[in-house]
Amino acid sequence: MIACGGSALWQQRADVVVIGTGVAGLVAALAAQRRGLRVVVLSKARETATFYAQGGIAVVLPDGDDSVEAHVADTLLAGGGLCDAGAVRSIVADGYRAVRDLVAAGARFDETAAGHWALTREGGHTRRRIIHAGGDATGAEVQRRLDFAAANLDIRRDHVALRILHDGAAVTGVLLRNTDGAGMIHAPSVILATGGLGHLYRATTNPDGATGDGTALALWAGTAVSDVEFIQFHPTMLFDGNHGGRRPLITEALRGEGAVLVDSQGNSLTEGVHPMGDLAPRDVVAAAIHARLTETGDPCVYLDARHIADFGERFPTVAASCAAAGINPTRQRIPVVPGAHYSCGGVVTDVHGRTELPGLFAAGEVARTGMHGANRLASNSLLEGLVVGGRAGAAAAEHVAQAGTVRANAPERLEHEVVDRGALQRAMSMHASVVRDAVGLHDLADILGSARTVEPRTRKRFEDASLTVTARAVAAAAQARTECRGCHHRGDHPETDPALGHSLTVRSDTGRILVETPTAVC
Repeated sequence: MIACGGSALWQQRADVVVIGTGVAGLVAALAAQRRGLRVVVLSKARETATFYAQGGIAVVLPDGDDSVEAHVADTLLAGGGLCDAGAVRSIVADGYRAVRDLVAAGARFDETAAGHWALTREGGHTRRRIIHAGGDATGAEVQRRLDFAAANLDIRRDHVALRILHDGAAVTGVLLRNTDGAGMIHAPSVILATGGLGHLYRATTNPDGATGDGTALALWAGTAVSDVEFIQFHPTMLFDGNHGGRRPLITEALRGEGAVLVDSQGNSLTEGVHPMGDLAPRDVVAAAIHARLTETGDPCVYLDARHIADFGERFPTVAASCAAAGINPTRQRIPVVPGAHYSCGGVVTDVHGRTELPGLFAAGEVARTGMHGANRLASNSLLEGLVVGGRAGAAAAEHVAQAGTVRANAPERLEHEVVDRGALQRAMSMHASVVRDAVGLHDLADILGSARTVEPRTRKRFEDASLTVTARAVAAAAQARTECRGCHHRGDHPETDPALGHSLTVRSDTGRILVETPTAVC
């Protein structure tokens, strides 16, 4: 139990607390620090999803045949009618400026000639607009350069944020735990940049820390989340016989360079399914793979990239992952399956990261800006993190000036409900994966209802609590969306329902998850 304001709690002050050290978190923290503020960055884990991003950054260059409107159109089409067109345009139009800022910080992208970035194409894009670094190591380059730029930031490792503190009207700080025990940081602005929720499932491309913490913290603070039923399963996660934990991603850029998806008999998986074939949006390709595996009973399908020249130089990360699994992609087809990859929804924000709770901001994968709608267009994630992360840091700084000094009060007790992680992951993988139905979602709800109450004294206990409440939110939204749209596929409702062309808002009310009446997307 946690005493309120007593000696059991260590206490500190800051102007802005940023939770997360991926692209959105560090860009936000740097933006706030440049305004002369005391910024504290909390990091519970060493790895970030940013580091593992392979494909690149989708950005419209000013001197090519691309356009902001073309990029917006591709994004809206992929989003299944649930994108906020104004938000998409705002973020896409600011992309080149954000990338130039990253280059000014030292980032280097692959070039075809001096001063000319190499461009590739990925699923759902009608243009080559993906810039990349190190072939397929774009995220690693972005993370390295931001880590270097953030050398003077106050980054606290092994700190777990347990609760967003507020007085009912605005944020007052963060309750957290580190090796010294529980403590509080009094702060008027808090930025959630915690990443995704891939570890709701047995196998994911996400690092170990992706346990839905930001979604959970927002729900516990009474803040709305939206579009959480739309979880993107990347079509090509390496299948090497292991079924749990983080699995290597096989970048979509391989298909952009001509690799093809086939089943065990060499038959195309997407022919006749979508006019863009293997470069169809990810939800289409993942669903096609799921259908074929269900039909054949095979454990995986295959990506045939044997004809791609200079494979090891162009795709060194994929080559290394394949080698570790005993696969030679220049001579063998790569075995792949869909894997939990990206949360298209999250904490409801505007394009500056502001939530409905004054002083609480969110950026990156944890946020729902309206950019992705029902399905994320490939390589729009690093773009959004760069743009909205910087804006959120600036907006948080503005709020500090308005709010002044605040004092936080800790709850008398901190208890959460948890479901055994293994049972939760098995249930989510079985009933809320690429394809869902009412019977499975009902069984899932029963399993999630078997939670027991614990006090989160360790990182694992806290993560189990985060996974439990986030899984409940996903399941509730998936039950309410009785249609197929974007990356949400209902086997018992195979059509898109125009009456559900709205985002679903989810809240937590005294432990209950409530799905609110849909409202139209602006």
